[in-house]
Amino acid sequence: MSSVRRSLLVVGVPVLLVLGAMIWWLSQPKAKSQAGIVQVAAVRVHVQPVRVQDVAIRLPGLGIVQAWHSATIRARIDGQLQSLGFREGEQVKKGQLIAQLDNRAQKAQLDLALAQRSRDQAQLDNARQDLKRYTELARQSAINRQTLDTQRAQVATLKAIVQADDAQVQAARVQLDYTRIVAPFAGRTGARLVDPGNLVRAADGQGLVVINQTDPIAINFTVPDTEYAQIQAALKGADALDAAQPAIKVQVLPRGQSGVLKEGHLVLVDNQVDTSSGTLRLKARFDNPDAVLWPGQAVDVRLVLGVRKHALTVPDAAVQRGAQGLFVYVVSADNTVRAQAVQVAFSQDGFSVIEQGLAAEDRVVTDGQYRLHPGARIAEIQPESADHKPAASQATAPAAS
Repeated sequence: MSSVRRSLLVVGVPVLLVLGAMIWWLSQPKAKSQAGIVQVAAVRVHVQPVRVQDVAIRLPGLGIVQAWHSATIRARIDGQLQSLGFREGEQVKKGQLIAQLDNRAQKAQLDLALAQRSRDQAQLDNARQDLKRYTELARQSAINRQTLDTQRAQVATLKAIVQADDAQVQAARVQLDYTRIVAPFAGRTGARLVDPGNLVRAADGQGLVVINQTDPIAINFTVPDTEYAQIQAALKGADALDAAQPAIKVQVLPRGQSGVLKEGHLVLVDNQVDTSSGTLRLKARFDNPDAVLWPGQAVDVRLVLGVRKHALTVPDAAVQRGAQGLFVYVVSADNTVRAQAVQVAFSQDGFSVIEQGLAAEDRVVTDGQYRLHPGARIAEIQPESADHKPAASQATAPAAS
């Protein structure tokens, strides 16, 4: 028996030690796991508060600068070009001489018309004196009635001839005026198309020079036809203002840049939609004394339709798109986050205007959302310690509408 007990002790004690060790080892992972949960590091993110501000409602478009007035200067009669009254590319005034044609033939026609009128006017004056004498003789019964009527007819005939002569004189003056070609409006000339000494004809389509009015200047641009209702509402609002107030403002920017070159106002909404492109054509007027805008230039255009007062705005980078739609991560008081569904009215200049889902006192995550989930704890990166700018200034709106 003693040998059996010794065997049991020899075998059992190690087994008990092994079992105790296993029980102790199995109890360690749970404790370590619980400790790990408590010690999870907070996610470092950028946070910005929801801003309350007045936001201009701007509709973007693409435009082409065009001259406010443009005219191809052509001769209205045939003749030899004697001289030009402008330098290429210079600014000319309204009524300034542009070209002078040989006018000798037209002067001769005017002199002939004036001479014929003088002759016929003299005959008319003599006939009127005869009519006075015949009228006096008729009262004394010295002549018959038929002679008096004949003289009256002669006066009327000569009067009509003089009137025809006046028309001939006027026509000759017009022909003479056509030899002197002047600017129809103030503008800038282009390259001359005909040199002095050449014979120009009224039927020539090329013309002498093109004049473009660049101050004021126009921009034609297009917007989607779906925006017509919003434009119409803005037009009605502008009509309700004092007539001295400008109409809907239009801003022009260089292509692909953000700096505003000039501000003008809307002058035309086309009377039909271009069905081939689904766009609506608009026209704006700009003062351009410094020639910043030039005909043919491609520009970006923003139509300012109004101002949304006290709008809630967040950086575009804060708005995320999920399976259920748009949402943002809102930071709670205990530095945990929750996913909040939002409705975005529109997005511009790197900020989204929130229609529904946020309040003025909320704070939202603008960078680092890919590491977050509802309930996650965050640590806010202060702007002075950030390694790079918040993504709100770099990202485009995921919900541009």
